[in-house]
Amino acid sequence: MTDLSRDSFTAGVQPVRQHHRSLLEAYGLRATRQRLGLAKLLLSKGNRHVTADSLAAEANALKMRASLATVYNVLNLFAQVGIVRALTIEGAKTFFDTNTSDHSHFFFEDSGQIEDVPVQGMQFASSVTPPEGYEIVKVDVVFRLRRKKSPNV
Repeated sequence: MTDLSRDSFTAGVQPVRQHHRSLLEAYGLRATRQRLGLAKLLLSKGNRHVTADSLAAEANALKMRASLATVYNVLNLFAQVGIVRALTIEGAKTFFDTNTSDHSHFFFEDSGQIEDVPVQGMQFASSVTPPEGYEIVKVDVVFRLRRKKSPNV
């Protein structure tokens, strides 16, 4: 059986258009021209964190016709079905992570950048008991970082 997970399309070689079509269809999405183009642009560079603004800028630089609203809608749709992971960190600003595995993030307040935390085997939810009738399905942990102030200030 063919592996149609998102990771199978981002590992190793640059995916071809048919692979992106298969990926979208595997997630129950119609493979429109704009979805295909944005999927290729988003997933062909390995694991990364993007905003709708940054992906729209990449698309425009490549002369790909996609409005900011379209890029935002496609990213939210991809997050809804599980192709990417949505992270809302700074108010209304949402980052989209192409790495959908369970992991945590560093958020650098001075630059607004996000990086994956290189933690192996850390399980935050193992000692947490959810309320009656609920189960923990995902844990999102963001470590907010700020540069230390110099002691001479």
